Amino acid sequence: MENQLPVENNYLKNTTEEELQRQKAIDDWLPITSSRNAKWWYSAFHNVTAMVGAGVLSLPYAMSELGWGPGVTVLVLSWIITLYTLWQMVEMHEMVPGKRFDRYHELGQYAFGEKLGLYIVVPQQLVVEIGVNIVYMVTGGKSLQKFHDTVCDDCKKIKLTFFIMIFASVHFVLSHLPNFNSISGVSLAAAVMSLSYSTIAWAASAHKGVQEDVQYGYKAKSTSEGVFNFFSALGDVAFAYAGHNVVLEIQATIPSSPEKPSKGPMWKGVIIAYIVVALCYFPVALIGYWMFGNGVEDNILISLEKPKWLIAMANMFVVIHVIGSYQIYAMPVFDMIETVLVKKLNFKPSRMLRFIVRNSYVAPLRHVACNLQTKEIRLVLVEQLDMHCVWPFLDDSISNWRIEVHHNQCQDLQVFLIKSFLAESMRGSKACKFKKGTKAQ
Repeated sequence: MENQLPVENNYLKNTTEEELQRQKAIDDWLPITSSRNAKWWYSAFHNVTAMVGAGVLSLPYAMSELGWGPGVTVLVLSWIITLYTLWQMVEMHEMVPGKRFDRYHELGQYAFGEKLGLYIVVPQQLVVEIGVNIVYMVTGGKSLQKFHDTVCDDCKKIKLTFFIMIFASVHFVLSHLPNFNSISGVSLAAAVMSLSYSTIAWAASAHKGVQEDVQYGYKAKSTSEGVFNFFSALGDVAFAYAGHNVVLEIQATIPSSPEKPSKGPMWKGVIIAYIVVALCYFPVALIGYWMFGNGVEDNILISLEKPKWLIAMANMFVVIHVIGSYQIYAMPVFDMIETVLVKKLNFKPSRMLRFIVRNSYVAPLRHVACNLQTKEIRLVLVEQLDMHCVWPFLDDSISNWRIEVHHNQCQDLQVFLIKSFLAESMRGSKACKFKKGTKAQ
């Protein structure tokens, strides 16, 4: 009996070591934890790519609904508050000695418990990341279409669906890059493009000068409409300051040790990123509003109109930027799916598994993005929500959206609308039941 105890102990020890080796091998394969040799400048352009989007082009319009005083205040406060909250997340990445919270849901599990943390964090994170990927597909396709129509006036018009398919085809290739560090080149190009089209927007506006009869007052005809426009503008600004939901995943790629924790280089990169954000956001918002007043379009490039070559270049810069942004937001989703498959369902980590998973993610999103263009889906908003809506990101090269309301009390939260929009598109036009006799107000 005494001789059996050492044998059992050795067996348990060997089993534990084998399990640890297996877990290490899986972590070395998963996208978030497979490469931890990123430099501080990786975090800089990853954060710029995740945060600065085509929504920056709508900031002058947001200023027109807020006014000079509230507008400047909201822009500055948003910059300060989001920088502070991002600093908190950087600090929490390694707040427990010897442990790194490499993923957003791991921090949620530590705060709320193993199961409750998953239920609270994962659905919200997936809604944001998948939703952003769908919007970026539409934005990329529309910017490609705008580029085509600008450089070739006499060419036959091509449906937006085909441009979305062209944009999606790029991701059928790039999505097979294994981890964050492998898309660093794409992310760097996207960060440069975001700074470039932002510079084009404010520099061309300044060159055009203050327009004749420019006005800076509110366009709202009633108090209730002014209040709704104000909150809509707050939503535009909040949409512009995005990217926090991938911060922990970005920091996970940076090496860490007790002597040199990852928060040092990560914070350095964040500071650089926020300087770039300020250089993109503040000139576009303030100069665009100064030049065009409350007559500015919801996409500043539409207000510029000419020269055509500059507008075409800006739209192509938007395409390149959203390609990189798509990959930044898709990588945590890839990690979640692959983690479930290899850890919970015991699939063997392999290139074929990754090939199937990532193609299976890109293809349905392309389908949803294309379905967003159908008349049946648009009618859902008119018939079921009793609203008449115009979605500029479907008609102009911009990932932000706005609601034009025909009566003051029918304006609702944009988040609710996009969820309804996506839900109906997934069901298909056959599942849509419209109330007969109902007319849009």
